[in-house]
Amino acid sequence: MTSDTSHAQPSFTVTPLPKAASEKHNFGAVVEDLDLENIDDCNVKALADAIWTHKLVVVKGQQNLNPIKQWELVTRFDPKAPLVHSHGDLKTFNKQGGLLSRGRDVYGVPGAENVRIIGKGYQGDDHFGLKKTTINKELAHLWHNDKLPDEDFATGHTRFQRWHIDAPLYARDPAWFTTLRCFKRPTEPEVTIHWDDGSGLTMKAEPGLTAFFSNVQTYELMSQEEKNMADHSWVEYAPHPYQWMGSCKSKSTGLGLVNQNKEKTLLELEPYEEGNVKKYPMVWINPVTGERAFMVHGICVRRAFLRSSPTEEPEVVDDLDRIRAWLATIQERVLKPDYIMMPPVVEGDIVMWANYQMFHTAVDYPDHWGARTMHQANIGASTGPVGPVPIPV
Repeated sequence: MTSDTSHAQPSFTVTPLPKAASEKHNFGAVVEDLDLENIDDCNVKALADAIWTHKLVVVKGQQNLNPIKQWELVTRFDPKAPLVHSHGDLKTFNKQGGLLSRGRDVYGVPGAENVRIIGKGYQGDDHFGLKKTTINKELAHLWHNDKLPDEDFATGHTRFQRWHIDAPLYARDPAWFTTLRCFKRPTEPEVTIHWDDGSGLTMKAEPGLTAFFSNVQTYELMSQEEKNMADHSWVEYAPHPYQWMGSCKSKSTGLGLVNQNKEKTLLELEPYEEGNVKKYPMVWINPVTGERAFMVHGICVRRAFLRSSPTEEPEVVDDLDRIRAWLATIQERVLKPDYIMMPPVVEGDIVMWANYQMFHTAVDYPDHWGARTMHQANIGASTGPVGPVPIPV
């Protein structure tokens, strides 16, 4: 992780995002006086500190930013990282992406391939060299186990797609930060997001936004006994994890899988190297604030190693039903409207968030409401997450 955790002094201002009295999320800030096209090293460090501190920052007014400058910024956040997107080049991503690359067109910005175009619909006659291109993608909720009726979706009834961190969870470490620049999205009518899990929970939002919750708050909602176990435990992710679980289906909330025994066997996966299989602590430490976040990407976990002290022999759990049930009792506490925030980005805004603290998800809307164009960039980290207690060698 970052070697210098002292706070740089910025030349820009950081203002917490406003929230209603009923809202319990404790993250998010806005920067309105920063030119990312010409940002100096001191302000790069200060911006990184702001992201670690506020978990999510919306940088306003970047309409004229050259796409290559967005990529250069993420490399400057982590200058020791390999110079490739966290999910690899486009050829690797399309071959090994599994669930992530299935059912959608994935493009890089010409001349800045590591900046990925995220969206749908017609992208314009000439989008930075991408000519007359329409991005086709399957409906975001199609991988949910119970089907959302087409007629409901057409009227703006929608769901969270897939709560996740931006992480390959194989070979490369997760990016410290993800940056997502808004070029175009419809702003009306509102969608209504339904949990569709029997809880009756809903929330309204403008179309084309991204939803977030903080896993620092997930950790804070745990009991002391749960925290003690999580602090000392770790998980092992499957090799090529998105291939491994590519035939699985999600709960209607987009958080966690339905247990159907559809995971591939290790022999069915593409060849893999044991040394590239990732084991991460359950709890990740924020290098600037010292906060703890419960960071388990449950859809990709193959084994859990549970213990409550550094000297205890861990219990190895490979029963996926048991792992997922335990994770659900913890992670679903924060999956409530008052903990979820959807920053209202407009054209020219770039939202940046700490992957080591946050979960996020897309929220789909009917195609005929208009096209969406976003530029996403992150970089596989030079050093991975650090937990409260080291994983035994």
